[in-house]
Amino acid sequence: MNIIDDLEWRGAINQMTDEEGLRALTNEKAVSLYCGVDPTGDSMHIGHLIPFMILRRFQLAGHKPVILIGGATGSIGDPSGRTSERVLQSMEQVQHNVEKLTAQMKKLFFTTDEDQATLRLVNNYDWTKDLSLLDFLRDYGKHFNLNTMLAKDVVASRLEVGISFTEFSYQILQSMDFLHLFKTEDVQVQIGGADQWGNITSGLELIRKVEGAESRAYGLT
Repeated sequence: MNIIDDLEWRGAINQMTDEEGLRALTNEKAVSLYCGVDPTGDSMHIGHLIPFMILRRFQLAGHKPVILIGGATGSIGDPSGRTSERVLQSMEQVQHNVEKLTAQMKKLFFTTDEDQATLRLVNNYDWTKDLSLLDFLRDYGKHFNLNTMLAKDVVASRLEVGISFTEFSYQILQSMDFLHLFKTEDVQVQIGGADQWGNITSGLELIRKVEGAESRAYGLT
């Protein structure tokens, strides 16, 4: 059974960006895919269950998952699903949470030698910590249309009460993650909770603008 059929049978899929293309890709080869987790706390919670279940099903089907711990994005705060601004954590607290979450991920996913060969843990702080403001604006900011960003549900729902530039920029950073993994790890699929749809599609748009309109990249929630 194709992994997409398996997930649909389980009722685990909310929406996909290109079902036909994703089915074809997963039939062709072992696909690299990723799911991001921000260290907003020092432990996993119920909201991680479905994305991690999907990630594990892909892994058991022979695909190659990547778990991204958001050492960078977690220091900013995801506005998805929130009606008010997050309280920023100190970098020390973020690092503490990263370490705790990493340990939990290893217990959950690295159960056999084969798991260690097919799954990777990465931290987006590693490729953003040395990025200058000018490089951020020139290399990434130029690809984002303000009207498109404002139309995303996660932003539109906050316009009346207000949203800071910090949280407004979150979708750019998450998009940069998808582009980075697409280029360096051949990651072609991002999965996440239903509230991440806008961020995931922003990443797909960035990949196609930078790497070409025919780039095979997909999103699934």
